[in-house]
Amino acid sequence: MMQLSEFDYELPEELIAQFPLDSRTSSRLLEVSTSNTTTLQLNDLIFSDIAGLLKKGDLLIFNDTKVIPARVFGKKDSGGKVELLVERILSETTLLSQIRASKPAQANSVIYIGPESNPIPIKVIERKHIAPVNNQAAEVSPFYLLEFPDNCLEILNQVGELPLPPYIAHSANAEDQNRYQTVVAKHPGAVAAPTAGLHFDAPLIEQLKNNGVEVAYVTLHVGAGTFTPVRVEDVTEHQMHFERYSIPIATRIAIDQAKAEGRRVICVGTTSLRAVESAVKLGEYGDTNLFITPGYQFAVVDALITNFHLPKSTLLMLVSAFAGTDNIRKAYQHAIDNSYRFFSYGDAMFLKKFK
Repeated sequence: MMQLSEFDYELPEELIAQFPLDSRTSSRLLEVSTSNTTTLQLNDLIFSDIAGLLKKGDLLIFNDTKVIPARVFGKKDSGGKVELLVERILSETTLLSQIRASKPAQANSVIYIGPESNPIPIKVIERKHIAPVNNQAAEVSPFYLLEFPDNCLEILNQVGELPLPPYIAHSANAEDQNRYQTVVAKHPGAVAAPTAGLHFDAPLIEQLKNNGVEVAYVTLHVGAGTFTPVRVEDVTEHQMHFERYSIPIATRIAIDQAKAEGRRVICVGTTSLRAVESAVKLGEYGDTNLFITPGYQFAVVDALITNFHLPKSTLLMLVSAFAGTDNIRKAYQHAIDNSYRFFSYGDAMFLKKFK
């Protein structure tokens, strides 16, 4: 049995980054590599040094999802306060959302959002589970199907707030509107940023291209489930959340060519990696609940750029599978001992696949 306690660690609270640094590329970068199966090398770098770790011919894959203003405050018919945390937009006027209130929301009730002088009525249709497009079992989740009177994304842009992670203590401000989005963000739909991508700015991406690094994109809309802790001691019993992804034809061709020519495929973030690895079995688009734990055989990805992840999280299990559980444990302890910054606005790692 793979135990949850194997993926726990103690993190001093002061190492949880609350704000981004002035420059995207000035975060620290921990290079984690093994010269053989027994020797671990940890190199302390600055993120802009990534240009020296990537080489001509590498295929670098970004997640180009865009975070939507998914947190909305409102009131019930009765006047009670509610908070919506949107999970997924389903159509022009419908979406799935969590509803936080003193009492559970009822079907056919109405929630009013926006200014009190001109509130927008949102109808609660029913409690709903996410039904994947891949004919897999539906996810057990406390979501509600909501109907908006007009285009829901446009309404969210008017009245919603950026949904910062629960470990960031401040409400989203003007700086967050810019810095909690990657510079490649294009397709609205995520409720959390693909945080490894936050370290790249346009000049760095251009520098990499000029150095002969090939750049491609996938889209995986990060859901609120990314912050859901694993609550079972037997890790294999955990129910992974579903997230929608798509792989453009140009990216699929680029991956196939890189693998055929023996060039490295490097993912920017765990979300890009999950999309690419999911496509091997599920196809170029769909819903993935791919749960990667130690023992998983990676079919595509050779290296990974990623932030530091929460204790007991599925993402910590993923990087442990990729770089080796013991290697990750030592790397995280090194990062703590050297005061690296953790989580969304924190520092990054460059991981090579453990063989």
